[in-house]
Amino acid sequence: MLKRIFIISLITLSISSCDNKQNSKPAAQATPQKKEIVVPEFNADSAYNYVAEQLAFGPRVPGSEAHAQCAEWFIDFFNEKADTVYIQEFRTRLYNGKSIDGKNIIASFNPEAKKRILLAAHWDSRPFADHDPDRTKWNTPIDGANDGASGVGILMETARILKENPINTGIDIILFDLEDYGAPQYLNLMTNHDWALGSQYWSKNPHIYNYKAYFGILLDMVGAPNPRFPKEYYSQQFAPTLSNDIWRIARELGYSEYFLNEIGHPINDDHIYVNTIANIPMIDLIHLEDNENSSFYPYWHTMKDNLEQIDPKTLGMVGDVVLNVIYKK
Repeated sequence: MLKRIFIISLITLSISSCDNKQNSKPAAQATPQKKEIVVPEFNADSAYNYVAEQLAFGPRVPGSEAHAQCAEWFIDFFNEKADTVYIQEFRTRLYNGKSIDGKNIIASFNPEAKKRILLAAHWDSRPFADHDPDRTKWNTPIDGANDGASGVGILMETARILKENPINTGIDIILFDLEDYGAPQYLNLMTNHDWALGSQYWSKNPHIYNYKAYFGILLDMVGAPNPRFPKEYYSQQFAPTLSNDIWRIARELGYSEYFLNEIGHPINDDHIYVNTIANIPMIDLIHLEDNENSSFYPYWHTMKDNLEQIDPKTLGMVGDVVLNVIYKK
């Protein structure tokens, strides 16, 4: 059941003597009590269904029909839930020099609020399964269930909850496009800025002039079973207080087994550009392994990054943390 925020106050009455009015005591001061904040329950099954619906379109590779159809679905969804929806169309260049069109989708809640929190994920999926053990699949687009759709599913459920349980803080949900179109591994191109193209564009050209946010949270690969969420290295460098606060909240909610109090590998993700260009402190909540072969979860950029790899329990845990952060901070 969704719960509402309410205020409890105590009123202390002054008591006067019936026998001698001259001996009456001054009224005691009422002790104001803090507003009790009740965080709505995150529906993990609903988030899972949003992930499944994204995958039903097929791989959301920019330029494909599935990408266009999924974008329209997102826009219709957020138009029903948010106060304002911005569609940021842009044109940029890929690692190979070719131009391509992208589309960032921004859903704003309580747009007049000065204090704002930015929540983000990328909604495109990779056109190359270049880490698949089967070399014949390296040029095949992937479903991107965990790598992209999981974070979007959590943000869609968050939007549904915000619609039913408004808060005074302004919330902006951004679905970044063209995050995952970097050069395939087999080309041996050591590139960084050919990734996260949508967040690079938005950071230079925010949907509102001079846009500011108190802080931001990026969700990436947040749906696999038995996740491993250390504090991503750059997040701890750019926004250490925010990172520590979020992991403290996760610990208080009982998730310390998965939100590890240790520094993880540095990841070149959307948050880099939000931090360095938009100057908004943002952390990357991302599944990171601790092994020599790869920092990412086992099915990263493979054909097996499909719905079978999504666990509603993980979606619910991450969603619970996100809701506690935005409703309490």
